[in-house]
This record gives sequence, structure tokens and C-alpha cells, in this order.
Amino acid sequence: VQLQASGGGLVQPGGSLRLSCAASGSWFSRADMGWYRQAPGKQRGLVASITSGSNTNYVDSAKGRFSISRDNAKNTVYLQMNSLKPEDTAVYYCNAVVAGRWGPINYWGQGTQVTVSS
Repeated sequence: VQLQASGGGLVQPGGSLRLSCAASGSWFSRADMGWYRQAPGKQRGLVASITSGSNTNYVDSAKGRFSISRDNAKNTVYLQMNSLKPEDTAVYYCNAVVAGRWGPINYWGQGTQVTVSS
């Protein structure tokens, strides 16, 4: 399982970015996918998730501003981030939860830096 995150960068407050996470393998459509973030000195936390059935969930601070989606034909999950704030600055990680023989297995991408600053 490989997860390749991209799309991070430097953006001004109020701006937008779209993160992408490309996954390898035919398991993607069966996986629950998520985006997490980790700011300096803080723990990694969930931003948004989408199940294999495309049910979505967001942390309160992301509701109304971020949108997670998936394209199973492209094995890719996206995070559209609008109205970005300085407090959104963090390294964003893609996560996949795949059913294993003895239970769920977590996989992580390498992270992409998002910096919101004027």
C-alpha cells in the first residue's frame, strides 16, 4: 500500500488549496480514507474522513470550509480547503484504513505542508 499526498503550499488567509492523495492498488475502493494534520508541537488529529460508501465526517473547525471527496476510478482522495486560516497551518497526512485478516490496518502517506500566512 502506497499513499502519495500532494497539493500543499503557501497560501494567504482566505485562500484555497486542494490536496490530493493517490493510492496504489485495487484495495482503494474498499478503504475508509482520511486527512489528518499535525502542527508544530501538537498531536496529529483528524481533519476529515470519507468511508468506502462515501459517508463523510469533519472536525468542527473544518465544517463549512473543507470538503473531502474520493474518485475510486483514479484511486485518489481529495481535500478541498477554502477560507483558509493561519491556524490551518500544518503538515497534512493522508490515511487509509483497510480491512486486514485480523482487523483494520492503518496506512499513512508522507505528508504535505500547508502554510497559511500573509
